[in-house]
This record gives sequence, structure tokens and C-alpha cells, in this order.
Amino acid sequence: MAPRKLAAGNWKMNGTLASLAEIDRLLADHPAPGCDVLICPPATLVHAMAVRAQGRIATGGQDCHARTSGAHTGDIAAAQLKDAGASHVILGHSERRTDHAETDAQVAAKAVAAHQAGLVAVICVGETEAQRDAGQTLDVISAQLAGSVPDGATAANTVIAYEPVWAIGTGRTPTNDQIAEVHALMRDRLSARLAEGADVALLYGGSVKPGNAAEIFAIPHVNGALVGGASLKAEDFGPIIAALSAA
Repeated sequence: MAPRKLAAGNWKMNGTLASLAEIDRLLADHPAPGCDVLICPPATLVHAMAVRAQGRIATGGQDCHARTSGAHTGDIAAAQLKDAGASHVILGHSERRTDHAETDAQVAAKAVAAHQAGLVAVICVGETEAQRDAGQTLDVISAQLAGSVPDGATAANTVIAYEPVWAIGTGRTPTNDQIAEVHALMRDRLSARLAEGADVALLYGGSVKPGNAAEIFAIPHVNGALVGGASLKAEDFGPIIAALSAA
């Protein structure tokens, strides 16, 4: 099997119930896209979005706890996301790693919890600008993959998103050769370690926009995108979906 193409949107800490009108527009404009579409809204919108999307657009969470329940005020269990209608959950995003000091081991534990709850784990990896400038990118990505992806990962329950930290929301993107180099490394590492590593979808994230999406999707081993700001509006996210459908 070939990796499934996935256009994933991460709304981050944005959006209210009124924002779900964007889902209506996406459904109307893309009734039968040639790729899977996922949007991960704030936790307050997961259930409402899942109902609104009618299964035609997948709904995901932006994080989950490694435990199934307990005294963890403000946290959300993977099973609770599943119960609310989510099918996916983003884990290990650089903003979580930075703002909450999440480690690779914690991300892996959350991924295990997601798998056990029946969620697809979208595991994020990426280097900082200092690491890129120091020539450490491939070592950093290799270490994050080794530490963040659990042994039970399959093509059905795991997606990997490469998001160079310095490109997220900055308008900057790596060169095509730089993206290709990292995605080839990820494919090699996953194929060597996991039985289905050759079929795990690999997404690129970091200032993906309608203007550069088609070029990025033409790069080998790029099976889709994890999109931030451009996923908040149907007029921006729609062309990205269309570009991936045509890739």
C-alpha cells in the first residue's frame, strides 16, 4: 500500500463555534477531495466539529494525556477525545515541546495512549533554527523519531509531521532540497524500524500556503501537510486540499 495523502489543519488556540462555518464551506467546495482531510480544533470545538463534518472531514485533538483518567486538571484523555468524535490527535508539536517542556519519552507515551484509544497519532518532529545552522538537523530528527514513535506504530495508527520550528508561522520555508533530505531520512528510519514504515504518511508543515503547496507536494516522500494559520479559513485551506488532491 502507498501512504495515504492527508491535508491536516491545526487551528491551535483559535476558533469559536462561529468558526465552524468554515467547515461548511470546505464541504461545499470539496465534496469529494482526492485526499484525506483532517482539522484539529481547540478541545472546546471537537464534538461540535465532528458533528458538523459528518465524517467527510476528520476531526482531531491537539494533545492528549498519557493516562486514561485521573487527577490531571485541564488535561484530556485520548479516550475522551475519541468519545467526543475525534479520530486523530496531534502529539509532540514544537509548541508543546517548547511551552510545556515535553520530552520524546512523554510524546511516545501519549502516542501509545492514543493508539490504545483508537486514535491516529500525528507525531511532530522538527529542528530549531540554531540546530539547523549548526548542521544538526538530521541527527535531531533521527533522535526525535527514535524517541517519540512507539514500537507499535503502524501505517494505520500513525502519521509523522516534519515541522522545522523556525518555519512555523514565520513565512519562511526550507528549500525543496532540504525538505526532500529530511523526508528521505524519515522514510529510511521508519522503514528500517517498523514493519509498515514504508507506508506511514509523512507530512510537511511550516508556512504551507496556497502559493507553495503544489511545489511542496511534488517533493518525494511528502504525502501531505500539517497546516497552521492557512487552515483557519476555507479560502486558504481549500487550495491546499486541491493541490494535494492533484499531486
